[in-house]
Amino acid sequence: MGSEELSMDAPAPSADSVQSRHGFLFLLSRMASADLRAELSCSICLSIFTDPVTLRCGHNFCQLCIGQVLDTQAESGAYSCPDCREGFHKRPSLHRNLALRNIAERVSSAQCDWQDSGIFCSYCIHSPVPAAKSCLLCEASLCHDHLRVHSKSEEHVLSDPTAAPGNRKCATHKKPLMYYCKKDGECVCLSCCLNGEHMGHRVDLMTEASEKKKKKLCAIMEELRASKDQTDTRVKSLHEQKKQMPKKVETLQRAVNDLSKDLKRQQDVLKKTVLNEIARQEKQNASSIDHLIQQLEIKKVELSRRLHHIEELCNVTDPVTILQNPDTEDFGDLDAENMVLPEDVYVEKDGENVAKLADAEGDLDEGIISVMLHKGLSDIMTNTRQDFRTMWESDITLDVRTASNNVHISGDQKTASWSQKSQGRQETPERFQSFKVLSSTRFPSGRHFWEVEANKIGNWRLGVAYASIDRKGDRSNIGNNDKSWGLRWCSNQLSARYDCKEISLSPKLQSNSIGIYLDYEGGELSFYDMCNPLRHLHTYKASFTEPLHVVFALWNNAWLKV
Repeated sequence: MGSEELSMDAPAPSADSVQSRHGFLFLLSRMASADLRAELSCSICLSIFTDPVTLRCGHNFCQLCIGQVLDTQAESGAYSCPDCREGFHKRPSLHRNLALRNIAERVSSAQCDWQDSGIFCSYCIHSPVPAAKSCLLCEASLCHDHLRVHSKSEEHVLSDPTAAPGNRKCATHKKPLMYYCKKDGECVCLSCCLNGEHMGHRVDLMTEASEKKKKKLCAIMEELRASKDQTDTRVKSLHEQKKQMPKKVETLQRAVNDLSKDLKRQQDVLKKTVLNEIARQEKQNASSIDHLIQQLEIKKVELSRRLHHIEELCNVTDPVTILQNPDTEDFGDLDAENMVLPEDVYVEKDGENVAKLADAEGDLDEGIISVMLHKGLSDIMTNTRQDFRTMWESDITLDVRTASNNVHISGDQKTASWSQKSQGRQETPERFQSFKVLSSTRFPSGRHFWEVEANKIGNWRLGVAYASIDRKGDRSNIGNNDKSWGLRWCSNQLSARYDCKEISLSPKLQSNSIGIYLDYEGGELSFYDMCNPLRHLHTYKASFTEPLHVVFALWNNAWLKV
């Protein structure tokens, strides 16, 4: 038999002894409950554990409570247990104590029931005895013993212990609430159902309705618990990400510094090479000019001598003297065959070497300098560290074969613009039915960056897409499927759109140019407003499975240019 059952052979106890026994048991339970509550209470919030976790030292705390304490300690970098003050070199890991959580939840639930809601038997006047039920008709609470002798009549409706049984009665008919009206969501009495305002409504017994609601609440609780666990996992992941961030920052800073040093070294080598070439040309040209000047000075002397001789002959009056002078036939010659010039001032003309007298002005060969600089800079970009290697795309062209008939493509295949007039292109499986065009250029791998110039008149979308994107219907629009990622400009509002999910972006575009960065293997697609300073707009994370193409869509006088 149970401890509270009476033996058939034992004398019936008196009412006082029964009340004393219940009172004693109640006091013992209160004491035991107090001790148990102390063991199951968090030393930080002083409440029964909620999602308890354990530190390495063995002490338990609510997960939220100890998390807040550790966040506060993180500012000083010194971690310790709030109970025993044991120190930790780094933020301690938290281990969930599932057994303790289950115990805490059961005790908390039991206390809600056994604290007896603070409700005691209305008839036990010598010592407080917890009530087992409340009678809504009598508006009194009864312990187990008084419940045995209570009327079993149907009009005496019993309920869980309540401090105000009157609140369990219908305000209109003053009768116990027994049913739950599904239509109005209210607890009603029998009279409400028979001839009151709830007549004809579908009703359930309150106990049945309560059990149904409990099932729904349990389902909601499970969803909330799962959501809370996911949130806890996310918070833990973010804490780990925050902890790893300084290391990543240091690594990235080191890589940038190494890249800067490497670029500077290569630039210094290129600078030295080009300056040496300029110095070489300067020396060579200066030597040629000096030698040419020397020869020309000799020529000047010879010309002066001949000029003086001719002047003298012009002053002679005797014709015989003038005509018989042997030098007069050669006075007009420059005597170039007697002049020796450096090889680099000769050019070949009609099979003969002719002195470049008119061209030998000492100009440097700027063409060679330009070629050396261009090739050197190109080699530097090619040799840039792999960590930062990105293809700067400048030769992207649009594929006219995919352009719809209301999209005009420029001659250089760089600009797409909305056209009210049909372009008269033949319909093919590759061609979009309306407003769109793909690029001929495809990106099956690697890192790429390009810019798109856009006007802010009309509406447009831009981004990347697989070649397998639909060519007709709403699913062909950029962002209306899982095969395209893009930005949408409509009514001066900017948004990101993928798989029919749209995210509004603010503030508005500050420039007319949008930068697009694609890391194919890294699964990253980012958009930037190319203002000063550069402004990040949105980043997609995805696992790309097909080569990507640039894609444009235009309406109402819009245009886009790669």
